[in-house]
Amino acid sequence: MISMDQIERIFGKTAQMKVLMNLIERPNEATYLAGIAEETGLSHSSVSRVITPLIALGIVIEKPLGKNMRIFQLNTESEITGAILNFCSKIDQIKG
Repeated sequence: MISMDQIERIFGKTAQMKVLMNLIERPNEATYLAGIAEETGLSHSSVSRVITPLIALGIVIEKPLGKNMRIFQLNTESEITGAILNFCSKIDQIKG
């Protein structure tokens, strides 16, 4: 799979891209906001802010877990997510 460094060279460094690539790296795993923050080096508030549009677009699924906890996972059934994953796969093929 295409690396975060390669994506950053194409699109630049953004918090939203870091969060998206973090979820793409583990498409079948749910995670917490704190876990994404720790793995990406972003603050909890930054992850919360940039994940909202990904949820709105249907790229990320948000599920409540108890009263105050939420988990997030890549929505592999989304057409947009499929296009993103296809793009990453094609870039991998081109770079050899």
